[in-house]
Amino acid sequence: MSESAKPESERRKFRAIKGTRDILPPDSALWNWFENTARSVMESYNFGEIRTPIFEETGLFARSVGLSTDIVSKEMYEFDLHASDAVHTSRLLYFESRSALRRMGRLYHLVTDLESAWQSNRIEQNDKNKRVIDELRSIYDALFRDLADDKALANADGTPEIMRLFYRASDLMLEIDIAQHVVLRPEATASVVRAYVEHRLDTRPGDQKLYYIGPMFRRERPQKGRYRQFYQIGAEVLGASDAPAIDAELIEMLTVLLERCQIEKYTLLINSIGCANCRPAYVELLRAELRKPEIFERLGADSKRRVEANPLRVMDSKLPEEQEIIEKLPKISQHLCDDCKTHYEKLKRELALRKVPFTESPRLVRGLDYYMRTTFEITSPILGAQNALCGGGRYDGLVELLGGPKGIKGIGFALGEDRFIDAIQEAKKVHATRTADVFIAWMGENAYPAAVRLARVLRDAKHVVELPPAEMKFRKALERADKAGARYALIIGDDEIASKQLTIKHLADGQQRKIAEDELVNYFGSKRN
Repeated sequence: MSESAKPESERRKFRAIKGTRDILPPDSALWNWFENTARSVMESYNFGEIRTPIFEETGLFARSVGLSTDIVSKEMYEFDLHASDAVHTSRLLYFESRSALRRMGRLYHLVTDLESAWQSNRIEQNDKNKRVIDELRSIYDALFRDLADDKALANADGTPEIMRLFYRASDLMLEIDIAQHVVLRPEATASVVRAYVEHRLDTRPGDQKLYYIGPMFRRERPQKGRYRQFYQIGAEVLGASDAPAIDAELIEMLTVLLERCQIEKYTLLINSIGCANCRPAYVELLRAELRKPEIFERLGADSKRRVEANPLRVMDSKLPEEQEIIEKLPKISQHLCDDCKTHYEKLKRELALRKVPFTESPRLVRGLDYYMRTTFEITSPILGAQNALCGGGRYDGLVELLGGPKGIKGIGFALGEDRFIDAIQEAKKVHATRTADVFIAWMGENAYPAAVRLARVLRDAKHVVELPPAEMKFRKALERADKAGARYALIIGDDEIASKQLTIKHLADGQQRKIAEDELVNYFGSKRN
């Protein structure tokens, strides 16, 4: 029995995949308001928007985020992507060929497609692939020399040397790695840095100030405010300077966004986690302390694993039974080198200059391997136990790590839109629901053309207009206008057409008045930007 023939109760009902959700009106209006507010704030600080692909090579995150992180080891959505459909097709056709003539033609196309895919970075850039491509080119050139005339080509199928070359080509084709290992992006900083390096943004004058808005993906246990497809807004500053003023301005920008969203209850936490000169010694000291049997045996499974992989992450544990242990561990603030101490002190002075209140948190570390020096986080009590709104920090070595020029510094932040929207709704001070400004109640065939025309006039003036597609009785039209949340009903009937006077009804108090058509836009006021 087909699906459509089954009773409705038996038909399969598709649902959103666990860990994802639909954002419906009127909630989507609040999301749009928040994103537009964030754009407005960041662009006022001269940040420009960057849009990166939602999937990238797996190696990008393995190298930048770090193999020891939960993101890379457990949470990424990975799959294989054929880097070149042309290469894939040519290889299949080669194996289907039965004569030397056809094999020669297929081999030519395969070698050409492989070289093109290599040059355009559509195939894995590794030593094995380069060796295979070069050897296949040599085999084709040798065959082309040996089979230069029709007579040689006609006898090729029985020639041992020629067949040996064809067999060797077949073996090589099985070695070529034509599938790229890709991942749905779990975060965006690595993608932004990849784009910075790929497009040589370091050649542009000054620091590059970039922001992004979009979905990210992590395979983690769904819970309140945490989804497998979630949305982030973030900003990055990339350039030659690591001046503390850059860090402070970025943090100030975040506090301005909080103010625009009328989130008043929040705490800014800051710390410095040192640099390549001073952090390694501290990490070893921390690891040695955590290895002590009386401490190690009291740690949870995740923290025990992190002792060897990345002991800094232990400091970030939220397990209640580990808090007493963590409080007694050595603090990195006591082991900073002179340069890091100076940078941190200047950061605090810059924040004070901007009147941005902060709290020092010696335990604050970032979970990603590329962070150094400045780290910060903003929390809010209105979110309950999962109280982090956003966080970020400095990552001065990431550009070079991803193949970019030396000496490029970076700092950025990311905020989860889902959490921020929850905070805005909890604060109950922003009302961003999008409702109709005007409901056009038209009656009679003669009124419909005027209703269509006037709806366009009002929409061109940026008003939200609801125009019923079919005629409705007057009382029902007003009921519908009230349910739509409209402020006004524009009434057009035979009387209005005859008198050339429109009727405006204020739905809040029921008052009505007549106006001429050319007064319409001025009456409601234009919302043009």
